[in-house]
Amino acid sequence: MDRTHFVFLIPVVALFTLCITLPAVMGIFFSFTDSIGFGEFSFVGLNNYIVMFSDPAILSAYGFTIGVALSTVVLVNVAALGLAIGLTGRIRAKTALRTVFVMPMVVSGIIIAFVFQFIFSNTVPAAARAIGIGALEESILADPSLAWISIVLVTAWQATPQAMLIYIAALMTVPQDVYEASAIDGASPWKQLRSITLPLISGFVLINVIIGFKDFLATYEIIVGLTDGGPGTATRSVAMAIFSGFEEGDYAYQMANSTIFFLITLAIALIQLRLTRGNARF
Repeated sequence: MDRTHFVFLIPVVALFTLCITLPAVMGIFFSFTDSIGFGEFSFVGLNNYIVMFSDPAILSAYGFTIGVALSTVVLVNVAALGLAIGLTGRIRAKTALRTVFVMPMVVSGIIIAFVFQFIFSNTVPAAARAIGIGALEESILADPSLAWISIVLVTAWQATPQAMLIYIAALMTVPQDVYEASAIDGASPWKQLRSITLPLISGFVLINVIIGFKDFLATYEIIVGLTDGGPGTATRSVAMAIFSGFEEGDYAYQMANSTIFFLITLAIALIQLRLTRGNARF
């Protein structure tokens, strides 16, 4: 290999090592200590990990995060597939409509969260009072049992365009003569979806599910903008628990939490990598 390639590679590797690898290794190291982020510390072995697995606040954060991620994955893929089917059909202005539906993907998550925070806190209750829907007269953001719904809806609203683009690309690989032949045999659109479309794009569905689940586990900006983890700690995700712990001086403890969270996301990323290397059928 030409040595010139290494000249351009060295700065990238150096930056990655200094900004990503070294902090990660240091974080794992401190997870075995009682450090508060500065000053002296001592080693405590696996104590942080043992305590973490019996901490109700941490377990609740993981339960909430996984539940929201699973709910969002389902909603995103159903909505994205429906939109993709519509936007690859015989309709007018398909290009313009695709542009409109892609717009949420390029807007900052925190901006989207603040906009929807106003909608859920003011617009929806006002509209509910006007038309007499009692269940929505109070903001769902203030209800510990319903606030998670707003996070799922807003996260899905932002994430659907990316999944939709993947499904559009998938649908364009399906031969049209297959649909024409099935239509001649009397297959309904629903049966075509179940028996033709979904089996032929199953690889894309699997990749969308894996990518989406991994991304939704790390949802942070939208939760901060919508509920800030409230009411109380009802919508506190793992990412929020980690950052809050840093602010409260639980540095080593939350480093242990970060390490476990990293291993979970790493496992999902490895599954994604394996699938994209050819194990999924495209």
